[in-house]
Amino acid sequence: MLKRLIIAFVLGAFVPIAAAQDHAGHEAHEKAFGRKGDPKKVSRTIDMDMSDAMRFSPAELVVKPGETVRFRLKNSGKVMHEMVLGTMQDLKDHAEMMKKHPGMEHDEPYMVHVAPGKTRTLVWQFAKAGEFHYGCLIPGHFEAGMVGKIKVAP
Repeated sequence: MLKRLIIAFVLGAFVPIAAAQDHAGHEAHEKAFGRKGDPKKVSRTIDMDMSDAMRFSPAELVVKPGETVRFRLKNSGKVMHEMVLGTMQDLKDHAEMMKKHPGMEHDEPYMVHVAPGKTRTLVWQFAKAGEFHYGCLIPGHFEAGMVGKIKVAP
């Protein structure tokens, strides 16, 4: 537990986030690539496949600023995969940390683990225009090309 707290503290020092209040008065963290989406305000659902070929399908997405997307993620493979949203630098930094701490648990709204043969969802609101990415940061997967691009544009 202490190890996870230290990692979370170190990550917090390097990944800027701004705290705000959501409609219910809970703290909501905004990242450069957006914030946790409200499942009741989903604009559209995007079905995605994660495979043992170390690829996401689709590999490129276009969304509008302010759009709330439900990602329905199916792991069609035989090994664990995950989807982590972020800037390319966020993903590279996190991938390096995963190499050092491969059993690290995740509990962030911008990432989800999907067991083999299972489907999970992630709801995210893209707050502003830009180019962002998603990747599987399980050691070796990101390096093998399991990464995709999200263009947020009007």
